Amino acid sequence: MAIVGAGVTGCSCALTLADAGLRVRVHEAREVAGGASGRNGGFALRGAAAPYDVVRAELGERAASLWRLTEGALERLAGLAGIFHPPDGSIQPARWVRRLAVQAAEAGAEIREHDPVTALEELDADQVVLATDGYTHGLLEMLDRAVKPARGQVVVTEPLGDEYFACPHYSRHRYDYWQQTPDLRLVLGGFRDTAPEEESTAEEATTPGIQARLESFARELVGRAPKITHRWSGIFGVTEDRLPLAGLMPGYDGLWVACGYSGHGNVLGLACGDLVASAILARPAPELQFFDPERRL
Repeated sequence: MAIVGAGVTGCSCALTLADAGLRVRVHEAREVAGGASGRNGGFALRGAAAPYDVVRAELGERAASLWRLTEGALERLAGLAGIFHPPDGSIQPARWVRRLAVQAAEAGAEIREHDPVTALEELDADQVVLATDGYTHGLLEMLDRAVKPARGQVVVTEPLGDEYFACPHYSRHRYDYWQQTPDLRLVLGGFRDTAPEEESTAEEATTPGIQARLESFARELVGRAPKITHRWSGIFGVTEDRLPLAGLMPGYDGLWVACGYSGHGNVLGLACGDLVASAILARPAPELQFFDPERRL
C-alpha cells in the first residue's frame, strides 16, 4: 500500500490500514502536516463546507448521515486532541496530525518525509491512495480538473495578556475565523472571498491585501493594534459542489483518492481517510457513496 500525503487524510488512512495488518508506506514531500493540515486556522467543524440545506438538495435525506459521520469523526478527533466541541471545536492542527502519524507509525506504517512523488509510475504498490487535497496538481489530469486549489491566509498576534475569547469564533458564513491559544495569542484567518481570483491559487504566499484586512480585523476585535508575530498561508482543494472526492478512481485499478474538502479537511479528512481504508479492506461503509469521485470526473 502506498499513500501520497502525510496530512490528516493520509495519516488517518495509514492508521486504519496498518491496524489491519497491511504493509503501508506514506510518501510526504515535506514533513508530516507540512501542507494545509498544519497550516489552517485549527477549526474542527461538523458537516460539510456547504450549509446543510445545500447539501440536502444534493444528497436528499442522506445529508443527515453525512452530518452524523462528521460528528463521529469529531468524537474521534476529541480523543486524539482533547478538544471541547459544543458542537464544533478547535485544535492545534499540526500537533494533532503528528500525533495521528505517531499512532500510524506505531501500528507499523512507514512514513517517508521529504519524499515527493512526481508521477504515479514511481510507486511500487498494488493499491495507491492520493491524499494530497489541494496539492494534487500534476499527478492525475482528471483530478486536476475536478479539484481546484485555493489559498487561506492566517496571522498570529503576540500574547495579548487578557482572554478576549473563551471559545473559537467564526463569522460571515465561516469565511472569517479566530481563536485564542492557551498563551493568549490571537489566531485569525479569513477574507479570501474579498479577493477570489487572487486566492484561487496553489502559490503558498501571503499577500498585502488579505494581510491588511486580517490586521485591521485583529485591531477591531481587541480594540488596539496588536503586534503580529507569525503569518502563513496554506492550500486546500475545492470541488464544484464543495463535497470531497473519496473512493476508487473511475477507470483505474487500485487507485484511490480522498481530497477536495473545500476548507473542512480537519474533520472530513479524518473521516474520509478511514472510509477509503475500510473500502480497501473490503469493508466499505455506506457513507463512502456520498463522496463517489465519479460524480465529478
